[in-house]
Amino acid sequence: MDLGSRVELNNGVLMPWVGFGTFRIPDGKDVEDAVSSALEAGYRSIDTASYYGNERGVGLAIRESGLDRKDIFLTTKVWIDEQGYDGTKDAMARSLERLGMDYVDLYLVHWPRRGMIEDTWKAMEDILQEGLARSIGVSNFLLGHLNELYRTCKTMPAIDQIEFHPYLYPIELLDHCMDKGIRVEAWSPLMQGHVTELEELKELSDYYGRSIPQITLRWDLQHGVVTIPKSTHKDRILENAEIFDFEIEERHMRLIDSLNREKRFGPDPNIMYAR
Repeated sequence: MDLGSRVELNNGVLMPWVGFGTFRIPDGKDVEDAVSSALEAGYRSIDTASYYGNERGVGLAIRESGLDRKDIFLTTKVWIDEQGYDGTKDAMARSLERLGMDYVDLYLVHWPRRGMIEDTWKAMEDILQEGLARSIGVSNFLLGHLNELYRTCKTMPAIDQIEFHPYLYPIELLDHCMDKGIRVEAWSPLMQGHVTELEELKELSDYYGRSIPQITLRWDLQHGVVTIPKSTHKDRILENAEIFDFEIEERHMRLIDSLNREKRFGPDPNIMYAR
């Protein structure tokens, strides 16, 4: 297993286990340089969203990389205020225009929204059928939101991208998704940088001779969770990729699991749902 390793989603599409996140990286030179560094380091999965405001830079970096488009797995998302059937279709068209792409590999509903899930997902299914996205999924959907989607969906989500890290280990949601064939993807896997403050992980870092971020990202993989760390520093981008040549012992996996505090660094999906 290495940075080129891919997991098969429930529709047969192959997705890299480790991708590069671009949240809060400004459009223009900042995101172009970051994505270029990630691609040079061997990353082949890039995650953006209409809300991030950096799709143009992400698309430009991919197009100028010299890599074949089919070798890159590109994700973007429809924002909460763009949802509904027509809104989602229009948002997809705008994202593709900004990216300079004919399709994305994964299109996600960024947040669940009350009264919008059925119509938004119908648009997502049509986007899939039209070939504008190779896979569709959701982001920040908890069990209740997924159950609401199941009532009318014809296509199961391929991905549920959720906040997932040692202080937020939603085992019930993870088990549910695994049972349904939905792959969990971790955003903010490094707790927005706070993961380096955890004393328990400092001890494991010493034990394995690996950085705390590497320990944390490896923990994701061993739980079957796709992960998308973000950094604008080239050395950290490289470091975050070096997680395939060691394995965390089972007792230490359980130790990291036990750090769960149900603590979020991002918004509560139920609050966003009620907007």
